[in-house]
Amino acid sequence: MSQGAPISKTRRKQAVHELQALGEELVELKEERLAAIEMPERLRDAVMAARSITSHEARRRQLQYIGKIMRKVDPAPIRAALDVWRSQSSSHTAAHKRAEAWRERLLNDEAALSAFLQEYPQADARHLRILISAALRERAANQPPRSFRELFQALRALIEKK
Repeated sequence: MSQGAPISKTRRKQAVHELQALGEELVELKEERLAAIEMPERLRDAVMAARSITSHEARRRQLQYIGKIMRKVDPAPIRAALDVWRSQSSSHTAAHKRAEAWRERLLNDEAALSAFLQEYPQADARHLRILISAALRERAANQPPRSFRELFQALRALIEKK
C-alpha cells in the first residue's frame, strides 16, 4: 500500500481487536509483572478495575474500554515485555519436559546415566545414582514418590544451568 492510501475498515477492526487482546493479556498478568510494565495511569486503573469484575457482560465492556485506551498508547513496549515473559515461560516448560524425559530414561535404562553424564559433565554422578536407586525402591515398594521428585528437581536444576 502507498503512503496516502486509506486503511481498510477490516484492517482497522483487526488492529482494534489486537489491542483489546493485548489489554486482556494485561488483565490476566500477575500483580508483580503488571507493576513492571510502564503504562499510563489511566490504562493501569482500567486494567485493575477489570480484574475485580465478575459479570461476563461488564467484563466484556471493560475490556472494550481497555482496547479504546490502548489505541492512544504505544503498544510496542507492552508487547516487548509480554514477549520476554512468554519466551521465558516456554524455555522453562522445555526444561521441565526435558527433565521429565531424562528421569524416565534414567529409571528405565541403566546405561542412560552415562549418557546423561556425557551431556551434563558437571552433574554429581554419586548423588544421581543414590536418587535413582531410591526412586526405584520407592516404585517397587509402592511408597510415596519422594526420591522420584528429588531426582526430577536435581535433573531440572542441571538442565536449567546448561
